[in-house]
Amino acid sequence: MAKITPTPVIVLKDLKKRFGLGDAEHYAIDGINLTIQKGEFIAIMGPSGCGKTTLLNILGLLDSKIEGDYELEDRSVATLSSRRQAHIRSQQIGFIFQSFNLITRMTVIENVALPLIYKGVTQTARLKQASAILHNFHLGEREYYMPHQLSGGQTQRVAIARALVNDPSIILADEPTGNLDSYASHIIMEELSDLHKRGNTIIMVTHNPRLTTYASRVITMLDGRIATDTQTPNRKSETGTKRPLGKKKRTKRKKEQTA
Repeated sequence: MAKITPTPVIVLKDLKKRFGLGDAEHYAIDGINLTIQKGEFIAIMGPSGCGKTTLLNILGLLDSKIEGDYELEDRSVATLSSRRQAHIRSQQIGFIFQSFNLITRMTVIENVALPLIYKGVTQTARLKQASAILHNFHLGEREYYMPHQLSGGQTQRVAIARALVNDPSIILADEPTGNLDSYASHIIMEELSDLHKRGNTIIMVTHNPRLTTYASRVITMLDGRIATDTQTPNRKSETGTKRPLGKKKRTKRKKEQTA
């Protein structure tokens, strides 16, 4: 029986993103080729300014002014209207930001229910769904708290609940534990790991090498390019592998001695 090859959820072909004009022009993303399969948990690392967050914004359809091709579920993003892209963002993609981005004048349950407005869900149904997911995150007793009444870990869990209320297939996380202590970070990563086990595709930007243990694949970026990818361990050979100096000469001397 022939093995069925799964269709990649994301394919990037020579992806580029330019910023600035004239002498100040530079590529934040400089020719990335990348294939992401459904259900992968990818951690993206690299120094500040290497293009990690820019790449995440492009993957989340928050930035469409790009060069090259971005295929999402076997369809080129360039062929999608802005309305269709907005629909995909609200239905299929969940965003988790380091800064949480909760609306301070709204209660916890209202914040979590907010994405369902764009889905056309009635208010009663929105609050019911938001309450259910908050209980899953052990935040049921905090439903009618205001964001400023929560701890950092609780606030991030609310942000994750909001990202998941639409049941997205792709989760994009930008430094999801950046503002948290080690205990709260552990809780968040365990929750993301559980989502991964359920089949969600997770792409996480992080500076913390300890968090890569949760990922099934680790990508390192440098100067807008992919420097290393654990899925392709021989990647460095593309730019030439250094060999020890004098190796050939020692081999030649050995042959001469044998003769």
